[in-house]
Amino acid sequence: MTSERPERPEPPVPTATYRLQVQPGFPFAAAAAAVPYLASLGVSHLHLSPVLEAVPGSRHGYDVTDPARVREELGGERALRDLSRTAREHGLGLVVDIVPNHMAMSPRHNRVLWEVLREGPSSHHARWFDIDWEAQGGQVLLPVLGGPLGAELGRLKVDGDVLRYHDHAFPLREGTAHLPLPQLLDAQWYRPVWWRLARTELNYRRFFSISELIGVRVEDPEVFEATHAKILQLLREDVVDGLRVDHPDGLADPDEYLRRLHAATGGRWTVVEKILADGEPLPASWPVAGTTGYDALRHVDGLFTDPAGAGELLGQYRRFAAPQPDRGGVWEATVRRAAYKVLTHELAAEVDRLTRVAHRVCAASPEPALRDRAPWALRTALEELLVRLEVYRPYASVDPAGVVTEEAAAGARRAFAVPEEAGAVDAVRDLVLGRYGDGPGEVEFRTRFAQTASALRAKSVEDTAFYRYVPLLSATEVGHDPGSPALSPERFHAYCARVQRDWPATGTVVSTHDTKRSADVRAALHVLTECPGPWADVLAEVTHVGEGVPDPQLAWAAWQTVFGLGPADPERVTGALLKHVREAGLHTSWTEQEPAYEEAVARFVAAGPCGATGEQVARFRASLEPYIHANVLGTALVHLTMPGVPDVYQGTESEYRALVDPDNRRAVDFPAGAAGGAGEDAVGGGKAVLTRAALRLRARRPGAFGDTASYEPLTAEGPGAAHCVAFVRSGAVLTAVTRLALRLAEAGGWRETRLALPPGRWADVLVPGREFTGHARVAELFERSPVALLELAGDADGA
Repeated sequence: MTSERPERPEPPVPTATYRLQVQPGFPFAAAAAAVPYLASLGVSHLHLSPVLEAVPGSRHGYDVTDPARVREELGGERALRDLSRTAREHGLGLVVDIVPNHMAMSPRHNRVLWEVLREGPSSHHARWFDIDWEAQGGQVLLPVLGGPLGAELGRLKVDGDVLRYHDHAFPLREGTAHLPLPQLLDAQWYRPVWWRLARTELNYRRFFSISELIGVRVEDPEVFEATHAKILQLLREDVVDGLRVDHPDGLADPDEYLRRLHAATGGRWTVVEKILADGEPLPASWPVAGTTGYDALRHVDGLFTDPAGAGELLGQYRRFAAPQPDRGGVWEATVRRAAYKVLTHELAAEVDRLTRVAHRVCAASPEPALRDRAPWALRTALEELLVRLEVYRPYASVDPAGVVTEEAAAGARRAFAVPEEAGAVDAVRDLVLGRYGDGPGEVEFRTRFAQTASALRAKSVEDTAFYRYVPLLSATEVGHDPGSPALSPERFHAYCARVQRDWPATGTVVSTHDTKRSADVRAALHVLTECPGPWADVLAEVTHVGEGVPDPQLAWAAWQTVFGLGPADPERVTGALLKHVREAGLHTSWTEQEPAYEEAVARFVAAGPCGATGEQVARFRASLEPYIHANVLGTALVHLTMPGVPDVYQGTESEYRALVDPDNRRAVDFPAGAAGGAGEDAVGGGKAVLTRAALRLRARRPGAFGDTASYEPLTAEGPGAAHCVAFVRSGAVLTAVTRLALRLAEAGGWRETRLALPPGRWADVLVPGREFTGHARVAELFERSPVALLELAGDADGA
């Protein structure tokens, strides 16, 4: 599959990466100009968003059009190589984001797709795409028309051998250009239809419910080679050093794909964007360094969330917003209702296809238990099992029975009024568990079940339930469990110990291009769990029922948004909240917008949260600034020193407040040249100094944080012990942070709380000249800052 290559040293694991969103407004040359500054921070690698050819103007690059070319809008391959050369001159490597699961469904930009639409299933490239050619009369459904065909027919124009519709262009099958338009459409290998039909009629696999992205069959070795050749060349020629793999859950066989990728890259450092449910392990058979880090994000956030206050906040939310149990009042019920909604709307076409596969397998099976299953019963069984999955997808390398449990099956059976039909649940579950062999039909069924499950989980949880269940916005984050937002220090330490043991080079993040709020916004929101009573009082002052409030759930979310963000441009807040209500789908949605409601949202934001009454929230936030600051610094330091490889999102080395995309993808102005020394305070204050110090320490002491490092929790003693979280890395670096600082202040502060340090002299990295030994008084340790970073003085590694 791959050519012989000479023996070479094992590629190094990054000590820390820095994520850059390359786009037409920030091309490779701009990234190269920022290299001196970024190198001065102490990271080892730049982490670039996708670099291959994408739809013109794309600001994210996940809509790949040509995997064989580096994107020209970013400067092309020469500029990428120049960036790599500049980075290496400053001691940095490159990690790039790759998109194996999908490409842009844009024929005029995607030359391979153009050929497939022109030549149909006989095209050599037809194997690239996951198209069900047996459905829709052998035509690929293209949901691009603004209305039913009869209303749009006059806007379809033949232009030589091209069919045009507004800015869309499609190839015409050879010999059909002369036909009258209705017959011409019937003669093509595709069929342009009203965009609304994508919900129920689509016959190609897509990314989640995004019809503009078509699934790619990288399970085919030829397709893998063709779609990865450029990236593998860049790795082989040391232009690129490592990979971030986008959305492996969408692939037909993630296990096999990652094995093939590992072999092709020679074992380069690779992390996968895998969202793990609470307690779910990453498949041990995957030859990767770990995840991109959303599991770390959930544990860091939980550490700074007060469990008692989160419960009280939930009670206030239910009284304030009065949500129905399944529409935002109870987390589990909200997720379940959202899942039903997604299955019957956004993913109806995927469920139809899965049902057809199940019925075909059952009808042809020699097993009596699978026979005589009506399509409607199989569909019901599929839906009931899918909504009860608590992870993104089952895997062949992990016992599927641990995912599709008997408890889930029992719940699914209750949906059937006729007991005999409930047997469809057992038939479907047994197929998922592989109990009827590995024939082509059985394998296809398991594959499509897993792919549908991952799309369902993402759409129902991240893109629906997170916007309906909003007692604490900082808990509605990728990888989070909003029903249980707080984590004890003991659970945090146990998680870190597992990571250091099993996945020491995994990625860790607290802010990304996909987080719904940046870490610093969430850090502020965590404080609300320490003061739910005063927060309720503030809401009572600023909220007046009947005075322009569109609905109480939106009002609750809006006030939390401006508390977390702080003073901001009303357009930013309005944009985020309009996205919020459309994703929630309770009063308006992306496809069925209610202009009157959305206008009311905009008016409310302008007059309330971003108006005069919003100043009361701003004053309340200002009164809590020391405690917010403690969370901001604590989150940053824990992230930068816990097990794993920290990824710093662009701009977050300083305090960075951002909402959901596109707000969090705004351009960042990097200082010219390297920043350091006395000028550090001018580049973001305390958080910037802390970030630079921690990153430089990681670079100076890689052994303290790498594969062979150790992680040891430390426990404070005294009245404030529960508020001090501390750990030691490899006996050489000590992290200590303040947890729940407001609760600590209300309880009387640190008083005689002490932290027993490991033997030796411990130098303060953040405040040079300070040293500690023995049982340090925590009040003294945190005298200058709510966090402390200490280094063992005089040992060989640090000399």
